[in-house]
Amino acid sequence: MAFPAAWLETGMNPATPTHRWIRCQRPGAAVRLFCLPYAGGGATVYRTWGASLPATISVCPIQLPGREDRLADAPFTELRPLVDALAAAIVPSLDRPFALFGHSMGALIAYELARELHRQAGVLPLRLFVSGRVAPHLPPYLPPIHHLPDEAFLAELQRRYGGIPALLWQEAELRELLLPQLRADLTLVETYAHAASPPLPCALTAFGGTDDKHVGRTSLAAWRDHVRDEISVQMFEGGHFYLNHSQRPLLQAIAAALGESLRSGPSHASRRPDTDFP
Repeated sequence: MAFPAAWLETGMNPATPTHRWIRCQRPGAAVRLFCLPYAGGGATVYRTWGASLPATISVCPIQLPGREDRLADAPFTELRPLVDALAAAIVPSLDRPFALFGHSMGALIAYELARELHRQAGVLPLRLFVSGRVAPHLPPYLPPIHHLPDEAFLAELQRRYGGIPALLWQEAELRELLLPQLRADLTLVETYAHAASPPLPCALTAFGGTDDKHVGRTSLAAWRDHVRDEISVQMFEGGHFYLNHSQRPLLQAIAAALGESLRSGPSHASRRPDTDFP
């Protein structure tokens, strides 16, 4: 398989075992659901999903560098190099139908990954699931904070999203360990600039929390500008991290959408990922 020069320039070796990036449950299932985490999150965010989804769906959490068992790997602070490296790692796992899910930061990564896979390998997800993130062409809804001093940075994160463990405030050693990852993730999100391109020829579902103060139904519906096929918007009880409290109905919605996509098949022919890239 020939890899584009841009992927090699990231410093990532395309021959690196994909298990460093991808942690598939039931890898032989009919469809693979690759899951991208929110800022500060890792693959364990999705560790329980497989037990609640049909056996036809293989949950494949993506483990980004700089967190959990990849803590020693430098985290990315820009989206483009991350997508280049992730695309190279994921292509060998696209030997069967697949879908992409991403929450918040993960939604941006999933969207840009779908664009890169389509551009370079000619493959498309059965469906793109984006969650808790406004459409990428919309202006930022909050001012940047990645440059703030540590205490102010953490305080603003807590004010905006909540959920920061008390230990992170109390234990300087833990704070020193986790802050670089959090700051890198926020830098990646806040320096992202959308580059216009033709809409992707695939279906999209946008999810959100009914009490999310910053990502509402209107800004989720604006994702319609980025795909040519159908788009649906579904809201669940909860705030920005509604997926922690409304996991069951969210997974039911994902399973229903993927079941329908599997029955109808991909709406657009695409080249197999085992061909050489242009």
